[in-house]
Amino acid sequence: MNADNANANANAGNGNNNNAAGAADAGEIALRCEKLVRHLGEGEARVHVLRGVSFSARRGTVTAIVGPSGCGKSTLLYLLGLLDRPESGEIWIGGRDVAQAGDDGRTAIRNEHIGFVFQFHFLLPEFSALENVMMPMNRLGRWPVAARLEWAHHLLEAVGLGTKTHRLATQLSGGEQQRVAIARALANRPSVILADEPTGNLDVKNSALVFDLLTRLAREHGQAITLVTHNPDIASRCDCIRSMRDGVFID
Repeated sequence: MNADNANANANAGNGNNNNAAGAADAGEIALRCEKLVRHLGEGEARVHVLRGVSFSARRGTVTAIVGPSGCGKSTLLYLLGLLDRPESGEIWIGGRDVAQAGDDGRTAIRNEHIGFVFQFHFLLPEFSALENVMMPMNRLGRWPVAARLEWAHHLLEAVGLGTKTHRLATQLSGGEQQRVAIARALANRPSVILADEPTGNLDVKNSALVFDLLTRLAREHGQAITLVTHNPDIASRCDCIRSMRDGVFID
């Protein structure tokens, strides 16, 4: 039984219908922000990091955010991922402004709508690859355990780790750990994938592999991918490149 059948058994329409919806929604705006402002630091060290940034990401596309260190790229990504709050501005996900949502609301939105891939994988070392991938699904609680297992196995097969599902995170190479992190980011089929230097800690071969996997798997489900990168080769392969400097987009 494949993953889509498992999801269909778990929740009618949650398998193939999700994929069909993703394909149908390709091109729709999944994430949008308007005039985000953020300062960091206190007193004389206070820095104006974002100066009224507006941005949007469409389903089925990959957008690279590039620029020098300290220009505000990662701060923007953390705001978009609801890991931090702007001082002013709007963030629209799932058809509503979530910029100032309460803590519980932000957690629920992240679990359902957003997948994260960071430079460092942040896998839990005492758990297996399979268990790490299942964690977002367990938190969301949308499908029965059997369907979660089936989908986690499917994702690990898709990233080339089908024979290593029960390996502890510490027993995997750096490139393998990052591939597990990608599978974990896709586990809840979020509409938005945010990636902060997802290949920055990898060699050239693994960087290309991780990027290809991330984009292929996410595009299959019509997700909007936004990634921050210093790698010009990775950026050049994205659908859109947005350049930042001193807290604003300059393109």
